[in-house]
Amino acid sequence: MKATKDKVVTLVYSLSEETAEGTLLQKVEKDDPFEFLFGHMDVLPEFETELEGKEAGYTFSFSISKENAYGERQDAAVVKVPKEVFNIEDEIDQNEILKVGNVLPMVGPDEMPMEGEVTEVHDDHVVMDFNHPLAGTNLYFTGEIIDVRDATKEELEEAVQVDNMEGLEGLEGLQ
Repeated sequence: MKATKDKVVTLVYSLSEETAEGTLLQKVEKDDPFEFLFGHMDVLPEFETELEGKEAGYTFSFSISKENAYGERQDAAVVKVPKEVFNIEDEIDQNEILKVGNVLPMVGPDEMPMEGEVTEVHDDHVVMDFNHPLAGTNLYFTGEIIDVRDATKEELEEAVQVDNMEGLEGLEGLQ
């Protein structure tokens, strides 16, 4: 069976920076493989393009430029957030949550969920980086497709719901 739209692809891979010899960023092994529904924007578009039409047993190695992955790091994505936004009354909890290196779930101005890493903590504000952790990085993947199967009815229904919700962005004012 070939990796095409509405197929579930199971694979293992190593993700490195720049080349196969670059810094190892992530490793997914057979005891806990990665699985995604092909054709539903679950992975980077170029990642899907590289695997399209391939079958179980196919081994791969390819790079994805930062421009086609998570883009360049954006200075505008590093922002000062007033501490009162976090609404944490207990100082002990605040010190534990607002710690450099912590990644916190937030809601953006468009009401979309996002994550930001705390990079600095000051008396009245916190500096957070909302860039994707791999922004500015050329990616290099090596791996193997373990399985390709038809998606279940439930998997397809869930994917269609997510796809439809994404299409509704920006329509809040229309009624």
